Formats: sequence, C-alpha cells, structure tokens
Amino acid sequence: MLSARICSISLENPLILASGILDTTGEMMAKVARHAGAITTKSISLKPREGHKNPTVIETNNYMLNAIGLSNPGIKEFINEIKIVRRTKKPVIGSIVGCSDEEFAGLARSIGNYVDAVEINVSCPNITGERIGQEIGKEPESVKKIVRKVKNSVHIPIIVKLTPNVNDIAEIAKAAENAGADAITAINTLGPGMAINIEARKPILANKFGGMSGPAIKPIAIADVYKIYESVKIPIIGTGGIVYGKDAIEMLMAGASAVGIGSAVYYRGHDAFGKIKNEMVQWMRKNKVNSVREIIGAAHK
Repeated sequence: MLSARICSISLENPLILASGILDTTGEMMAKVARHAGAITTKSISLKPREGHKNPTVIETNNYMLNAIGLSNPGIKEFINEIKIVRRTKKPVIGSIVGCSDEEFAGLARSIGNYVDAVEINVSCPNITGERIGQEIGKEPESVKKIVRKVKNSVHIPIIVKLTPNVNDIAEIAKAAENAGADAITAINTLGPGMAINIEARKPILANKFGGMSGPAIKPIAIADVYKIYESVKIPIIGTGGIVYGKDAIEMLMAGASAVGIGSAVYYRGHDAFGKIKNEMVQWMRKNKVNSVREIIGAAHK
C-alpha cells in the first residue's frame, strides 16, 4: 500500500528523512531508518565546517528557525557514518554542498560508492559571505553547470534540492532537469528569518538570521511542489511542514512521489515516522486508495 519509488530506488514507504535532522551520526540515522523509506544524510562538504555558534535553533508551536551553518566533519570522516546506516539496507541519499561545480563533482565521486543517490544542496539560506547554498541555487545557469558536472562524475541518480526563495522555482527545477537531474527535492527552508528576545533586546540566534521550517511553511512547500510538478517530468521529493499523515497525503496530491520528513520529529517525537505512516494507511483505507501511486498528482486532475 505504501511502497513508492524515486528514480530507480524502491522505497518501503514514501517517507524520507530530510537532510539536517537526526543525521549527525550513523547510529542516529540507523534508528530512524527502521520506519523511514529512505535516509538523507546531513549536507557534507569537502572539508570540515564548524558552522555557526550557539544558539542555532529556535522552536515554536508553529515554526522553527535554524542557523546551523552547514556544520559537518567533512566527507572523509562522514563516510564512516554512512557505512553504519547502510547496514540497515534502507536506501541512503547523500547530501553534498560545495562552492563550485568542481567541488560538487569531487564530493559526488567521493560519496558515490556509499550511497544510492546524491542530493545536491544549492538551497541553504543562512550562509553569508560565501558562494554556497541558495546563492548558487537562485541562478538557473549555475544550477545547470553543477548538475552537468555531477552527472558526468557518478552513475547513480542525481537529486537537486531547491530553495523557495526565488521568483520562479519551476524555472530552476526545469533548468536542473534539462541539465540531467533525475529528481528534485523541494523545498529547503524559507528566509532567512529572525526572532528577537524582547527582554535582552537582541536577536536570539547567534547568527541573527536563520532558515524557517515547520508547519507554518507547508502551504509554500505544497504550492512549490504543485508548480514544479506541472513543469518537469522527473519525480519530486516534497519537503516542508509535514507533521501528520494528512500533510503527507496533501504533498503527494500536489505532485510529490515521496515526502521528506524533518521538523515533525520535534513536534511528535522520534516515532514521528511511524505515526505518520499509520495515519496515511488509515486515510487510504477509509478512502479506498490501494496505492500511493493512485494519489500522486491527484490535485492536478
């Protein structure tokens, strides 16, 4: 009933751990893998990155702000963590982040033998002073250049994670498809945004600004996936604000072939994946839907 597919990758269910959540260690990812259809690693760079100083995360009832700053131990060190999660036999998507097409290609080659697909992160909104993340992802030609380079470097599916902070996300998705991308992940966090401590009279995050995620961004994510679905033929991993089973169903109807789950873990606990799966099954049985495939893109019909 819940089996799904992204490119050539078969999934037990359409729920994929989104990059940046519960993915700092192999053990942590392996724990999530028990209920997830696939795992996306944190975004890995060529060399270690310290990221931003604490505090880096703000949690509210409706949204979260984060300014992690792409902290990671670097590709050589993190491959050991990927080896651990691979023991679960669940598909692993390796997220990579770089400053140039050559750097992305080198990362893809390094990680390519350890993952089932590569996700190109050109959408992080909380890095300034570097040409990285959404600074690249806002430019169709830059996205094309990176995708082509990575596509020629590995023989596994290439997924491009897009930023919503553009005038026309469908244009960027089409550019990625034309360059050879096999799938799209949409969306990364909005913003950057800010929260101010009114007692201290200063921003709460040490970085001042952070990317916005959580339930409040779901309407934006749904709309962007809807637009992308009508513009490209490659599959979409719909991500952003998915907390309940009904949210996942909605995302599939917008056009996603699989659903990225991230901040739901904060709102519903570590068993969020199991809860969302059960809610999806209940809805499908009630509405006589036998397969996820029956509702992908249903809102367009």
